[in-house]
Amino acid sequence: MQRRGALFGMPGGSGSRKMAAGDIGELLVPHMPTIRVPRSGDRVYKNECAFSYDSPNSEGGLYVCMNTFLAFGREHVERHFRKTGQSVYMHLKRHVREKVRGASGGALPKRRNSKMFLDLDTDDDLNSDDYEYEDEAKLVIFPDHYEIALPNIEELPALVTIACDAVLSSKSPYRKQDPDTWENELPVSKYANNLTQLDNGVRIPPSGWKCARCDLRENLWLNLTDGSVLCGKWFFDSSGGNGHALEHYRDTGYPLAVKLGTITPDGADVYSFQEEEAVLDPHLAKHLAHFGIDMLHMHGTENGLQDNDIKPRVSEWEVIQETGTKLKPMYGPGYTGLKNLGNSCYLSSVMQAIFSIPEFQRAYVGNLPRIFDYSPLDPTQDFNTQMTKLGHGLLSGQYSKPPVKSELIEQVMKEEHKPQQNGISPRMFKAFVSKSHPEFSSNRQQDAQEFFLHLVNLVERNRIGSENPSDVFRFLVEERIQCCQTRKVRYTERVDYLMQLPVAMEAATNKDELIAYELTRREAESNRRPLPELVRAKIPFSACLQAFSEPENVDDFWSSALQAKSAGVKTSRFASFPEYLVVQIKKFTFGLDWVPKKFDVSVDMPDLLDINHLRARGLQPGEEELPDISPPIVIPDDSKDRLMTQLIDPSDIDESSVMQLAEMGFPLEACRKAVYFTGNMGAEVAFNWIVVHMEEPDFAEPLTMPGYGGAASAGASVFGATGLDNQPPEETVAIITSMGFHRNQAIQALRATNSNLERALDWIFSHPEFEEDSDFVIEMENNANANIVSEAKPEGPRVKDGSGMYELFAFISHMGTSTMSGHYVCHIKKEGRWVIYNDHKVCASERPPKDLGYMYFYRRIPS
Repeated sequence: MQRRGALFGMPGGSGSRKMAAGDIGELLVPHMPTIRVPRSGDRVYKNECAFSYDSPNSEGGLYVCMNTFLAFGREHVERHFRKTGQSVYMHLKRHVREKVRGASGGALPKRRNSKMFLDLDTDDDLNSDDYEYEDEAKLVIFPDHYEIALPNIEELPALVTIACDAVLSSKSPYRKQDPDTWENELPVSKYANNLTQLDNGVRIPPSGWKCARCDLRENLWLNLTDGSVLCGKWFFDSSGGNGHALEHYRDTGYPLAVKLGTITPDGADVYSFQEEEAVLDPHLAKHLAHFGIDMLHMHGTENGLQDNDIKPRVSEWEVIQETGTKLKPMYGPGYTGLKNLGNSCYLSSVMQAIFSIPEFQRAYVGNLPRIFDYSPLDPTQDFNTQMTKLGHGLLSGQYSKPPVKSELIEQVMKEEHKPQQNGISPRMFKAFVSKSHPEFSSNRQQDAQEFFLHLVNLVERNRIGSENPSDVFRFLVEERIQCCQTRKVRYTERVDYLMQLPVAMEAATNKDELIAYELTRREAESNRRPLPELVRAKIPFSACLQAFSEPENVDDFWSSALQAKSAGVKTSRFASFPEYLVVQIKKFTFGLDWVPKKFDVSVDMPDLLDINHLRARGLQPGEEELPDISPPIVIPDDSKDRLMTQLIDPSDIDESSVMQLAEMGFPLEACRKAVYFTGNMGAEVAFNWIVVHMEEPDFAEPLTMPGYGGAASAGASVFGATGLDNQPPEETVAIITSMGFHRNQAIQALRATNSNLERALDWIFSHPEFEEDSDFVIEMENNANANIVSEAKPEGPRVKDGSGMYELFAFISHMGTSTMSGHYVCHIKKEGRWVIYNDHKVCASERPPKDLGYMYFYRRIPS
């Protein structure tokens, strides 16, 4: 057969050349086994390249693999071909042309556009009255780039025709995340209509929640039958809790719970333990009212108006977005915006700030060739690939090009000169980083601070070799707790990634003005007159810093010196200073009526920040430490029995759980060890064990246990004797971690109790102030075998300590009354001037509202 670069050119074009059906069939025969028809559950990507933001609208179009249904731009399709050997791709291209003008100069009458068959968004920046779209599809066979125009039903084999039609008619893989359909997928709980609610007098306060069993203050669920507040399960990313809400259901049978912090007038996250899925509760308002929560007014104010109806709030929106100021659009590398996917501005603002930091630029964009070349077969499900893709999209300038001179002249002539900025759509990135997270996977507005911590967690979990860019935020906090009665102290350290500053409302410098404004406002409301111009409380930054450093009371403090509960006070200081300091102004709280409240204040944030005076000093001369004594804790007998019998004979390992884990891609021997060390408690618990241990050198080594001919130290008792150099037996550590406790916490407890499992559990329950660090380096420093571990896996310094002098380079602002509504905007200082990033719009800032920010990013000034 004569080789040609194209069997068919553009339909109707001068290069078109028709071939016999037999020639096309002969060309496709070698590739027929690789061509698949999309099945239910297959994700078909037709809008976006897996490695870039190329789409059918791009100059080179998009190539969809007819086997994996992944899409690639012209620059990346060859990589996929070389890696997989897949040769057949469907090339999609959308052409945009000016409409033919009529005799009077206007566009011809509109007709139904039969040339558009791709499920794509049209370009919002093109006037549909002036332009028309035409979609083109063809098959391309690599490596010779043979092209077969579509549709070509008569000449293509039936399987290929069916596959092409299925690809072209498939819906977006993100369709389930669209706002109109996301909620409808949840079923109504069968318990909602006749839910029993105990008349026990329980009333839930608007804040200060904690788990009734373990004192955790995150991922808390309110049981709708008895009003118990308990923590959720532990997730693979170290978020979540200890599963006490589920335990409570097993003990009581009370089926429904709602997640605290998600309650809005539109609904909340409700879970049915009996049905084992998220559900809808049509009577949620009534069920919440039973516990004193007025769901329907969660976003309301004292006059019942919404955000957009409140005149003072309009001023906030105008100031933060610099409305009314002629802002100059910015183009080029580092000046690319992000399209709003519907309440995704929290993500956009955080990612703009993150990729303005050189360490993140180097870790991802600087390693782009290596990350892309070694990406998994499905790069859409790889964190590092998607981070690199987003970073390159924001920093390359490829998607932020100024209009050419001829287009500007044409716009001016038409008197419609409005410089357009398209930005890039972070849909694939959002879908990946938010999966398995009940909040970020929804289309509701979220807290930018919570997403920042979620992202840091993902970076920690997916580090690139020894490089971990999130280390620039990491610092140690020294907490000093003093027993008020004995004056004895305890010092502990924990890791943190941001500094939370309270709003010191009592320190407002314009109190008289605020009182006068409030009186005038109330009078205007009662007389139905226009409201006066808003007066914000002016809070000195020094007052917020002072409030941060002041001692605070410790609830339910147990004094080991008294062997009883006592009054205690806690102070926090920096044991190390991070390279980049993130400061959050705690503007959000709840009123006594459960209505979210935002402190609409102005804080004079400094451009230069010195916090050296907050450096921790450790135990001081004359201070006496609290003894390390555990209180008497009684563990229920059934819990002890369950723990003591968890170790099993290797021959009794649950092979079904092993296979479930192996199908996820983990080594078979590692799966067997995970199921063994978690006592056949199921695939989910074993998966948690895998996540904790997957970085260990012997992770995939065969299971070898004492007493079963293994290579482990023979004769070592599981519950009694310790290993070499006081290293607790791994089996005992695994039992404790499988119950939801952190690995470092388990090791610490076992070392303190000579590896006695029962006493170790007593120790954990009696040390509520112990917060697991998860820092591998700190664990090695406490480990008598640290030299052995460090030889197996060398680690760099995890804390980048230095001077406490900083300069401001970015801040994120929020508009609205609640983190569950409103809008986020980011300002970043680049090349000596401030730039505003407002979704897809990127402009030079004229009046950056530094006093109205929510999160501030400071970089260390070299000493």
